[in-house]
Amino acid sequence: MPEEPADRPLPLSGIRVLDVATVLAAPVTATMLGDFGADVVKVEEPGRGDFTRNGPGAAEPGARSFQWIQEARNKKSVTLDLRTPRGQQLLRDLVPHFDVVVTNYRPPTLEKWGLAPETLRELNPRAVIVCLTGYGLNGPYRDRGAFDRVASAFAGLTYVSGEQGRPPVRSGYAVIDYMAAYLAAFATTTALYHRDLRGGEGQIVDLALYEAGFRAGENALLAYGALGQVRERCGNQNPDIVPASDFDTADGRRVSLHAGTDTLFRRLCRVIGDPQLADDPRFATRDERVAHQDELYRLIAEWVAGLDADTVVRTLNDANIPAAPIMSIADIAEDPHYRERGTFVEVDDPEHGPVPMVAALPRLTGTPGRIRSLGPRLGEHTEEVLRELLGLAPAELSALRDDGVL
Repeated sequence: MPEEPADRPLPLSGIRVLDVATVLAAPVTATMLGDFGADVVKVEEPGRGDFTRNGPGAAEPGARSFQWIQEARNKKSVTLDLRTPRGQQLLRDLVPHFDVVVTNYRPPTLEKWGLAPETLRELNPRAVIVCLTGYGLNGPYRDRGAFDRVASAFAGLTYVSGEQGRPPVRSGYAVIDYMAAYLAAFATTTALYHRDLRGGEGQIVDLALYEAGFRAGENALLAYGALGQVRERCGNQNPDIVPASDFDTADGRRVSLHAGTDTLFRRLCRVIGDPQLADDPRFATRDERVAHQDELYRLIAEWVAGLDADTVVRTLNDANIPAAPIMSIADIAEDPHYRERGTFVEVDDPEHGPVPMVAALPRLTGTPGRIRSLGPRLGEHTEEVLRELLGLAPAELSALRDDGVL
């Protein structure tokens, strides 16, 4: 683990979070809160644990995958079988001890277990109950489940992603899961602020997974409502901003550039050696550039194709034109900017050894986040938490284990 001052203030220190969730947005919400000091207790299924425990880096089911050591960092692991009445009751007993409860189980499941959001609020009126479900707590689809792929399809993101005339594609990463986690973490801290500094009470945060993706839909709904326009796939290009696209370089790489404003376009024309192009009637205005984009992109592609990627990126940025190489994770791991900013850090895991990991983001100058521990062993803190918070005696804990509740 990187050396950091133990007395560095953490802004969410003293906030307790109960993570009753799995795969992926809701647990990451709790991870973000934990990065900034919250005391997070993760509830897992006995014997199997969370789904993200499995995968690359995990020697056996229920072990500690690479994804687990990152997304379960700063958390304690408690095992409870929520399919049993005793496990459900133990969770209800825990709720009054926490400021935040995060869950992503479907509404019918929570209701069947006696853990509906309204029930949790009755147990702890000051708690912020964060429900990050596939389709939200109301509406005709409330009972349906969803993962990132399904939410991306429903949100309209998949439809606009891909090449024109070809089937749509989803993002290569679980983008909506993480977008939803950021939105839910924001909602949680907002609700805590309202409770603690505005004299409010706890409340229910109702966020549907697809809503995070839908919020990123720019002006698509407005354009459809006002003009009947349907945003379609257009590959790497932006339908309303030209030039902004990706291009092949002489060394077989690709770069991305954006020169969609009049000022940036004039700079680009000078860089490619044709400053008069900015006054060409086909390209002199934003609307004309959109109308004649195929011609313009051919000219830019010819210039880019004659240079290697590093030269293209350096030349454009020297001219104050935003550009970057299209980076693989291998490129990122060696990039000096990532390293100097500390966007990722190297941590020492007792099982996996030194491994790189995304840092606690975003960066706060006065109260930065911290990686205090990595994803725990399954049930590592069960006895500690149940003993300290619920006062269970060793004999009671032993009996619960024998009954398969823990």
